[in-house]
Amino acid sequence: MGVDDHKQQAGDNPITVAIVTVSDSRTPETDKNKHYIEARMNELGHRVAAYRLIKDEAEQVAAVIEALCAMPEVQIVLFNGGTGISPRDTTYDVVSRYLEKELPGFGELFRMISYEQIGAAAMLSRATAGVYKQTVIFSMPGSTNAVKTALEQLIIPEMNHLAWEIVRKQ
Repeated sequence: MGVDDHKQQAGDNPITVAIVTVSDSRTPETDKNKHYIEARMNELGHRVAAYRLIKDEAEQVAAVIEALCAMPEVQIVLFNGGTGISPRDTTYDVVSRYLEKELPGFGELFRMISYEQIGAAAMLSRATAGVYKQTVIFSMPGSTNAVKTALEQLIIPEMNHLAWEIVRKQ
């Protein structure tokens, strides 16, 4: 079976996502990424089951992964923020420890697309993705442009396919 066959089998059912913004300065009112992601998911007929705004503290990142991946309806968790290399950026480190199956292509493609947009600074992103407890986790940078790039060019086109792949029987 090829990619097109898989996508056809995956169908176009609504996907249930959770949004996690990792920030020391944003509030639910000023969280542009949450508003953007939520609006796009609604436009596409998907459902946002949970939203969390957390500090970039390893314990908070771990706790939110455990909590959201324990929700049976959540198929995809969308993290934004904390993927850089500053001392406060711990999201990548925690998320990557949880991933049972990594999707290295997400980070690779994200950085490739970002390079075309912002140049060599794209190498500073530690965007990553993978699967934990039959839930797909994406971890994107916190800039709104980065979130839009990741969602529109990589995540949205494959959401149904990803959600189907993690639960399908051979």
